[in-house]
Amino acid sequence: MWIYEKKLQYPVKITNPNPKLAQIIISQYGGPDGELGASLRYLSQRFAMPYAELKGLLTDIGTEELGHLEMIGAIVYQLTRNLSMEQIEKSGFDKYFVDHTTGVYPVAASGAPFTAAYIQSKGDVITDLHENLAAEQKARTTYDNILRFVDDPDVADPIKFLRAREVVHYQRFGEGLRLATDRLNSKNFYAFNPAFDKK
Repeated sequence: MWIYEKKLQYPVKITNPNPKLAQIIISQYGGPDGELGASLRYLSQRFAMPYAELKGLLTDIGTEELGHLEMIGAIVYQLTRNLSMEQIEKSGFDKYFVDHTTGVYPVAASGAPFTAAYIQSKGDVITDLHENLAAEQKARTTYDNILRFVDDPDVADPIKFLRAREVVHYQRFGEGLRLATDRLNSKNFYAFNPAFDKK
């Protein structure tokens, strides 16, 4: 159950359109390491998570990632609103425009549409937490790459906020991995998994 607060987690107020930049940033909407994949990954993994604290962690971060998806959508929309046909053609936004006009569509910067293959949910505590640690670092790297192209402070500011949240999520998943490892080690999980001793 969620309660939706009708405001962005961090304000997005972009005054200068830039469709070329929008084509890069959209990767964090529907790309391989984007916010849609992150939210679906965590909100799917939580069902099989055996520890209440980690189930709560996955729910909290997965929900926050939905808020980040909303922020990226707002950034892309604000970068592409009220464009002239000349701006669309000159920026190379015409290919996207033909299929989606200026609607926000889950796609990578490369043009590949979102696919469930971007997410992983294994149902194993250690495997899923390692997947999440890697996912947060890949998202942080993508934000680093985006920031290399951004010179507009109206765009850079919310992107820096999102990047910082990836670092925090990485830290939280690291804490979760330590908790899970301690609990599994107390059952001698790595030396011998009792679940395999069925005769």
